[in-house]
Amino acid sequence: MTVEPILVMQGINKSFPGVTALKNAQLRLFPGEVHALMGQNGAGKSTLIKALTGVEIPDAGEMRLNGKLIQPDCVGAAQEIGISTVYQEINLCPNLSVAENIFIGRFPMRRMGIDWKAIERESKTALAALNIHIDVTLPLASFPVAIQQMVAIARALSTEAQVLILDEPTSSLDEDEVERLFQTLRQLKQKGMAILFVTHFLDQTYAISDRITVLRNGEFVGEYPASELSRLDLINKMVGHEIDEAIYATDTSAGSANIDREPFITTSGLGSTGSMRPIDLDIYQGQVLGLGGLLGSGRTETARMLFGIDHADSGTIRIDGKLVKLNSPSKAVRHGMAFCPEDRKTEGIIAELSIRENIILALQARRGVFRFLPKRAQRAIADEYIQQLGIRTPDAEKPIGQLSGGNQQKAMLARWLATDPKMLILDEPTRGIDIAAKLEIMELVKAQCRKGLAILFISSEMSEVLRVSDRIAVLRDRQKIGEIDSNDADEQSVFRMIAGAES
Repeated sequence: MTVEPILVMQGINKSFPGVTALKNAQLRLFPGEVHALMGQNGAGKSTLIKALTGVEIPDAGEMRLNGKLIQPDCVGAAQEIGISTVYQEINLCPNLSVAENIFIGRFPMRRMGIDWKAIERESKTALAALNIHIDVTLPLASFPVAIQQMVAIARALSTEAQVLILDEPTSSLDEDEVERLFQTLRQLKQKGMAILFVTHFLDQTYAISDRITVLRNGEFVGEYPASELSRLDLINKMVGHEIDEAIYATDTSAGSANIDREPFITTSGLGSTGSMRPIDLDIYQGQVLGLGGLLGSGRTETARMLFGIDHADSGTIRIDGKLVKLNSPSKAVRHGMAFCPEDRKTEGIIAELSIRENIILALQARRGVFRFLPKRAQRAIADEYIQQLGIRTPDAEKPIGQLSGGNQQKAMLARWLATDPKMLILDEPTRGIDIAAKLEIMELVKAQCRKGLAILFISSEMSEVLRVSDRIAVLRDRQKIGEIDSNDADEQSVFRMIAGAES
């Protein structure tokens, strides 16, 4: 017996001023399946989801749920017909209780007002179905991100959804939390739920997906059983041309492996009580030092201490052999350091400002308010880096918030390269961007390294750390447990070190 799709989108078109976001796009979702929606940033994934959930109204095309024509014109209308979405940024209210978040906007009522007992009882039931057993009367903010994500899913399912859309649900989860989420998705599959899964992680795509739809430049490329589409073929379909397998494979040629000179920066016993145990690091110009470790191992804490964001209360830092005290980012910048933070949305870009303004921000801050950089000079600097880094934009005056994630990340690199740094700290520079953009970012990192820049590289994807780094400092439980040359390492050897096994 042939199973019919529960949801069909056909011929979906959507244009915005000057941009065609979707052109004849299509999607089919089947009951009891996890369906991955893949594509580069700007491929049209978000717009297709917005069309399905009533956030955007398509210019053309049709959508059918259980064979019936649907035209949701808002998120509430989509929920009413059985389509619920869980977004990457958890859009709940942290100050409200877990139960209130699950039922906000649709509280069950009784004669004297809201039926709080029913809310708590039904919230516990909804979470228990996901194997989550917590006190639903506590504020949402009192729970970790992984639990908050599960609460968001419980809310979506409590609306009697037939279709569940998960937009980058694992971006803030560690490996154990991802597996817990996947166990939940497998249970939902068994119950006949149709699940649309959007992610940039290839491993996760193949770990959970039954079927894959690829979009490119707003157009439908194809729908494939996950078991019949290799990773390299998937990447080629996403980018529209053949990617050399040798480029996608591990590349450890970022800088010169044999360093016979003094390190640019040396830390000895650098630590912060309650945040990071004392750590010794040597970072050389012309080399990439990767920080390998699981979520919570101390990678970001180390980066923030080095850049003076978080104050170290033990140990020393030497730059070019001289003892220095980096107790503020401004001092770190004066010593030739630069830092691209993990969360570019809140700590990196200023979305309302232009690409030009974002790029010159650090350089202007270093010059001070009384040495204002003329607009002509700003534009020349921005244009130079837009061309050098391949930032895809019609001009430097476009608001940076309108760029794709990969191009925003390139603009953050440009901001710091414009200050002519000696060392660059990159904390998760490829998070939330597509495969092709990741490869471009990593090639840019290696190119800057070849020019003599010292780079500290952090990524939750161990394959990226191995591909980019010359050496890897391995962290566990907020302390350094060893160091390994990337030429002698593979993912298994690093993970064995993290696990405490003999390498």
